[in-house]
Amino acid sequence: MAALDVVKLIFLAAIWGCSFIFLRVIVPEVGPLMTALLRMSLASVALISFATLIGTQMQWRRNVKAYAAVGVFATVLPFSCFSYASQFLPAAYSALLNATSPLFGALFSVLWLAERLTLQKLVGLATGVFGVGVLVGAGALVLNMTTIVAAAACLLAAASYAVSSIIVKKTGHPQDGADGHIDPIAMATGSMALGAVILMPALPFILPKALPTLPAFGAVLGLSLLSSGVAQAMFIPMIVRIGPTRAMSVGFLIPLFGMLWAYLFLGEQVASSTLAGGAIVLLAMGLVLTARHPEAEDTLTVEA
Repeated sequence: MAALDVVKLIFLAAIWGCSFIFLRVIVPEVGPLMTALLRMSLASVALISFATLIGTQMQWRRNVKAYAAVGVFATVLPFSCFSYASQFLPAAYSALLNATSPLFGALFSVLWLAERLTLQKLVGLATGVFGVGVLVGAGALVLNMTTIVAAAACLLAAASYAVSSIIVKKTGHPQDGADGHIDPIAMATGSMALGAVILMPALPFILPKALPTLPAFGAVLGLSLLSSGVAQAMFIPMIVRIGPTRAMSVGFLIPLFGMLWAYLFLGEQVASSTLAGGAIVLLAMGLVLTARHPEAEDTLTVEA
């Protein structure tokens, strides 16, 4: 993997780590579904503007089904689920459960992309889950039906991200949609826009009773433009280029940044497990990213 790809993964982890803090600010004021709809709508405007500026050919009629499929699994389901869970789970726990995405991605890649799961990569994935657990002090949360349902929503979101990465891998192509494949920027833009359209019919039923406060409005902008628009435009091309398993290993670093931002901006204390967990997470990232890249994962055009 190129050094630039590693830098991009770290940057993605940093801005996605912010999203769980943004949700804790926004959802109490506007509700989970309205949060998801605002997030997708504003990100869509930004991505459509960017795609137009760089001359990306969207080819809406030809690609609408793929856009809609990725929109459901990469935006509608995970954004709604994480927004719901933020009402009942601390940000660190949502980030922890989000870190299961690489495991789902590895499993789905084996099933649907004929990717060979090497021993080193498997050890790296397992190490990452353990490290994230240490990082956030897994087991400290009191379990009841509310937290179990919220945790299940996070796991559904993580699995949805993995499904979307498989769809992107099977349809993506780095050369402007050549050979019937979809340009990654077009996929990022179209999926975000279609996700907003799919959720739009719920608007009359999810309007907040009052306008959001200034901090919540600022969090909406950060969540939409940074953690969604910029992140989507960077992440989907990376899935096409380096494969779903490696790209989704970014999930192991998200809790580390989530706790860092919570400490800096919300005044939350960092537990003693943070340093140990962070070291284990970095080890896991190294194992996954340096594992031999199976030939099947290098192939950009995969037969359905």
